[in-house]
Amino acid sequence: MATRLGLGLPQMKQYDIGRDIPDVARAAEATGYESLWVFERILFPEPARQGLYGIPGLPWPERYRSVADPLVSLTLAAAATSRARLGTSVLVAPLHVPFQLARTLATLDAASGGRVVAGLGTGWSHDEYAAASVAPFERRGQVLDELIDVCRAVWGPDPVAYEGELTRIAPSAVGPKPARPVPILLPANSAKAARRLVDRADGWMPAAMGAGPLKKQWDELRALAQERGRTAPLQSVLRANALYTPEAYTADDRRPFQGSTDQIVEDLVAHDEVGLEEILIELQGGLRDAQELKDVATEVYEKARAAGI
Repeated sequence: MATRLGLGLPQMKQYDIGRDIPDVARAAEATGYESLWVFERILFPEPARQGLYGIPGLPWPERYRSVADPLVSLTLAAAATSRARLGTSVLVAPLHVPFQLARTLATLDAASGGRVVAGLGTGWSHDEYAAASVAPFERRGQVLDELIDVCRAVWGPDPVAYEGELTRIAPSAVGPKPARPVPILLPANSAKAARRLVDRADGWMPAAMGAGPLKKQWDELRALAQERGRTAPLQSVLRANALYTPEAYTADDRRPFQGSTDQIVEDLVAHDEVGLEEILIELQGGLRDAQELKDVATEVYEKARAAGI
């Protein structure tokens, strides 16, 4: 079976979100993309306490100065489409009140006919935590655990009841319910995170790291699942952050998923051989407008399918 391909929606400052998100969503679904994805950045600190991704000295990109809310963006896409799955890659769990997020995801899934995929993570920005988190940065793992618990409870049968550190739900009817169990996908960037994924989530959502390292981590994760007695298959969606340029790069100058559409597809082919179920192609950052995003996304899709993906 062919690998599913997904596309990141236009949330950044160069786009007209009310017009461009539905437009790109419709075009992507018509092209053949099977899923549409959003990410979360809530602010652009000046100056930042830390570098991008927590790496000292790495500047935040200018395109992060304005990023549309992920769930509003997915709602716009849901109203404009009928088939494509609607995913988050990722929501930063501790920036959300667990009960409210669980209800929002359930409502979106019910409204879209069962198309939501909940990619969740713990984030890295101390500035975002200072502005919006429900608990300190040091407790981010516990918040993610509670959020997963609350989602499972709220999405399950009534009466819903739960008591945790952040959330207390007296026995209650809570609706609407999702149209089907919403898949929860997690990264696995540490041994503890890998155990959480295997024990509590539906699947894995890594970022592209090169085909070799990706295969090694996938093999290790499946071995851990077997070791811990998991019987349900691990779903998988790879996030490929691509930087399109019309000019081709030489082998010495190029990083993975950087360059022409031919070079991006070459990297897609290499990563596809690892055997993950789906690849999310994130193109929006380096493009000028929605028309260019649609054109490049169509070209990448057609070349990827022609290459056997």
